[in-house]
Amino acid sequence: MRAFIVDRYGKSGNTLRAGDVPEPEVGQHDVLVQVHAAGVNALDLKIRDGEFKLVLPYRPPFVLGNDVAGVVVRVGAGVRRFQPGDEVYARPDKDRIGTFAEFISISEDDLALKPKRLTMEEAASVPLVGLTAWQALVEIAGLQKGQKVFIQAGAGGVGTFAIQLAKHLGATVATTTSTANVDLVKRLGADVVIDYREDDFETVLRDYDVVLNSLDDKTLMKSLRVLKPGGKLVSISGPPDPAFAGELGRPWILRPVMRVLSHRVRKAARRRQVSYSFLFMRANGQQLGEITSLIDAEIIEPVIDRIFPFEATNEALAHVQTGRAKGKVVVKVRNSPKESS
Repeated sequence: MRAFIVDRYGKSGNTLRAGDVPEPEVGQHDVLVQVHAAGVNALDLKIRDGEFKLVLPYRPPFVLGNDVAGVVVRVGAGVRRFQPGDEVYARPDKDRIGTFAEFISISEDDLALKPKRLTMEEAASVPLVGLTAWQALVEIAGLQKGQKVFIQAGAGGVGTFAIQLAKHLGATVATTTSTANVDLVKRLGADVVIDYREDDFETVLRDYDVVLNSLDDKTLMKSLRVLKPGGKLVSISGPPDPAFAGELGRPWILRPVMRVLSHRVRKAARRRQVSYSFLFMRANGQQLGEITSLIDAEIIEPVIDRIFPFEATNEALAHVQTGRAKGKVVVKVRNSPKESS
């Protein structure tokens, strides 16, 4: 099957190689999915460039890609919830990535039925950012009606989804964006919009319950200062904390390293009587099913920036790398049955 492959780690002009690889094996509890579309994420760039080698030691050559929508073509003997012909979507487990390909084998537990009202391309844009927002706001922060949440980079992939989810949960939402995207984030539900080129959010926001951080260390430290005592800072851009080492199943090796990496922010958080958590989103088919219900109820809609053809996967990654995408970038791997007829 055709796929886009990482042959080596590296940041300087590194691109994926288009090539042929064996079709993936299907275990007892696995589902073989024919890929119709794959979402493109900043995570793909970080993996390609080797930024996660310490915690995600993929051995080149390997197929890249962390979001998928497609059709079930075969199921393992132990699979009960899916059958051939089902339209599905997923963020595969971190140890089984590879959606920039014609087929991928995914654990049944990580898979969900595709929202009926979405195209394959729209569905492929959802899993990683949707699960990130869900696990940050619902699972970790426990965001409640009447609380205030600050979601950084509101026009990005995670931001566009998180704003809508937070509004559904009944929160007051603040976000940052550029002038060009103010109308977009307001349409998605943002109550307080800060143009980061004109204003410093630290001078505008006070006594927030939750911050979802997705930017650099400087922004992370400033974010602590907009929280009220008892508030929660959830970061998806680091630094990783000791609890993350346990989640990876490598606590004795990585916990001391992550304790050092996160020492400064954890100490500052304690001083301000707030909590700090690092989130590396994990695959979860049950949570994705909850997200499907919200999408089909028209509570949340995906925001798509551009759709690239499969052969232009490297160009799609380059576009994400510019940091200027509004919402998500998607690669279209094959036509749906309706388009082919």
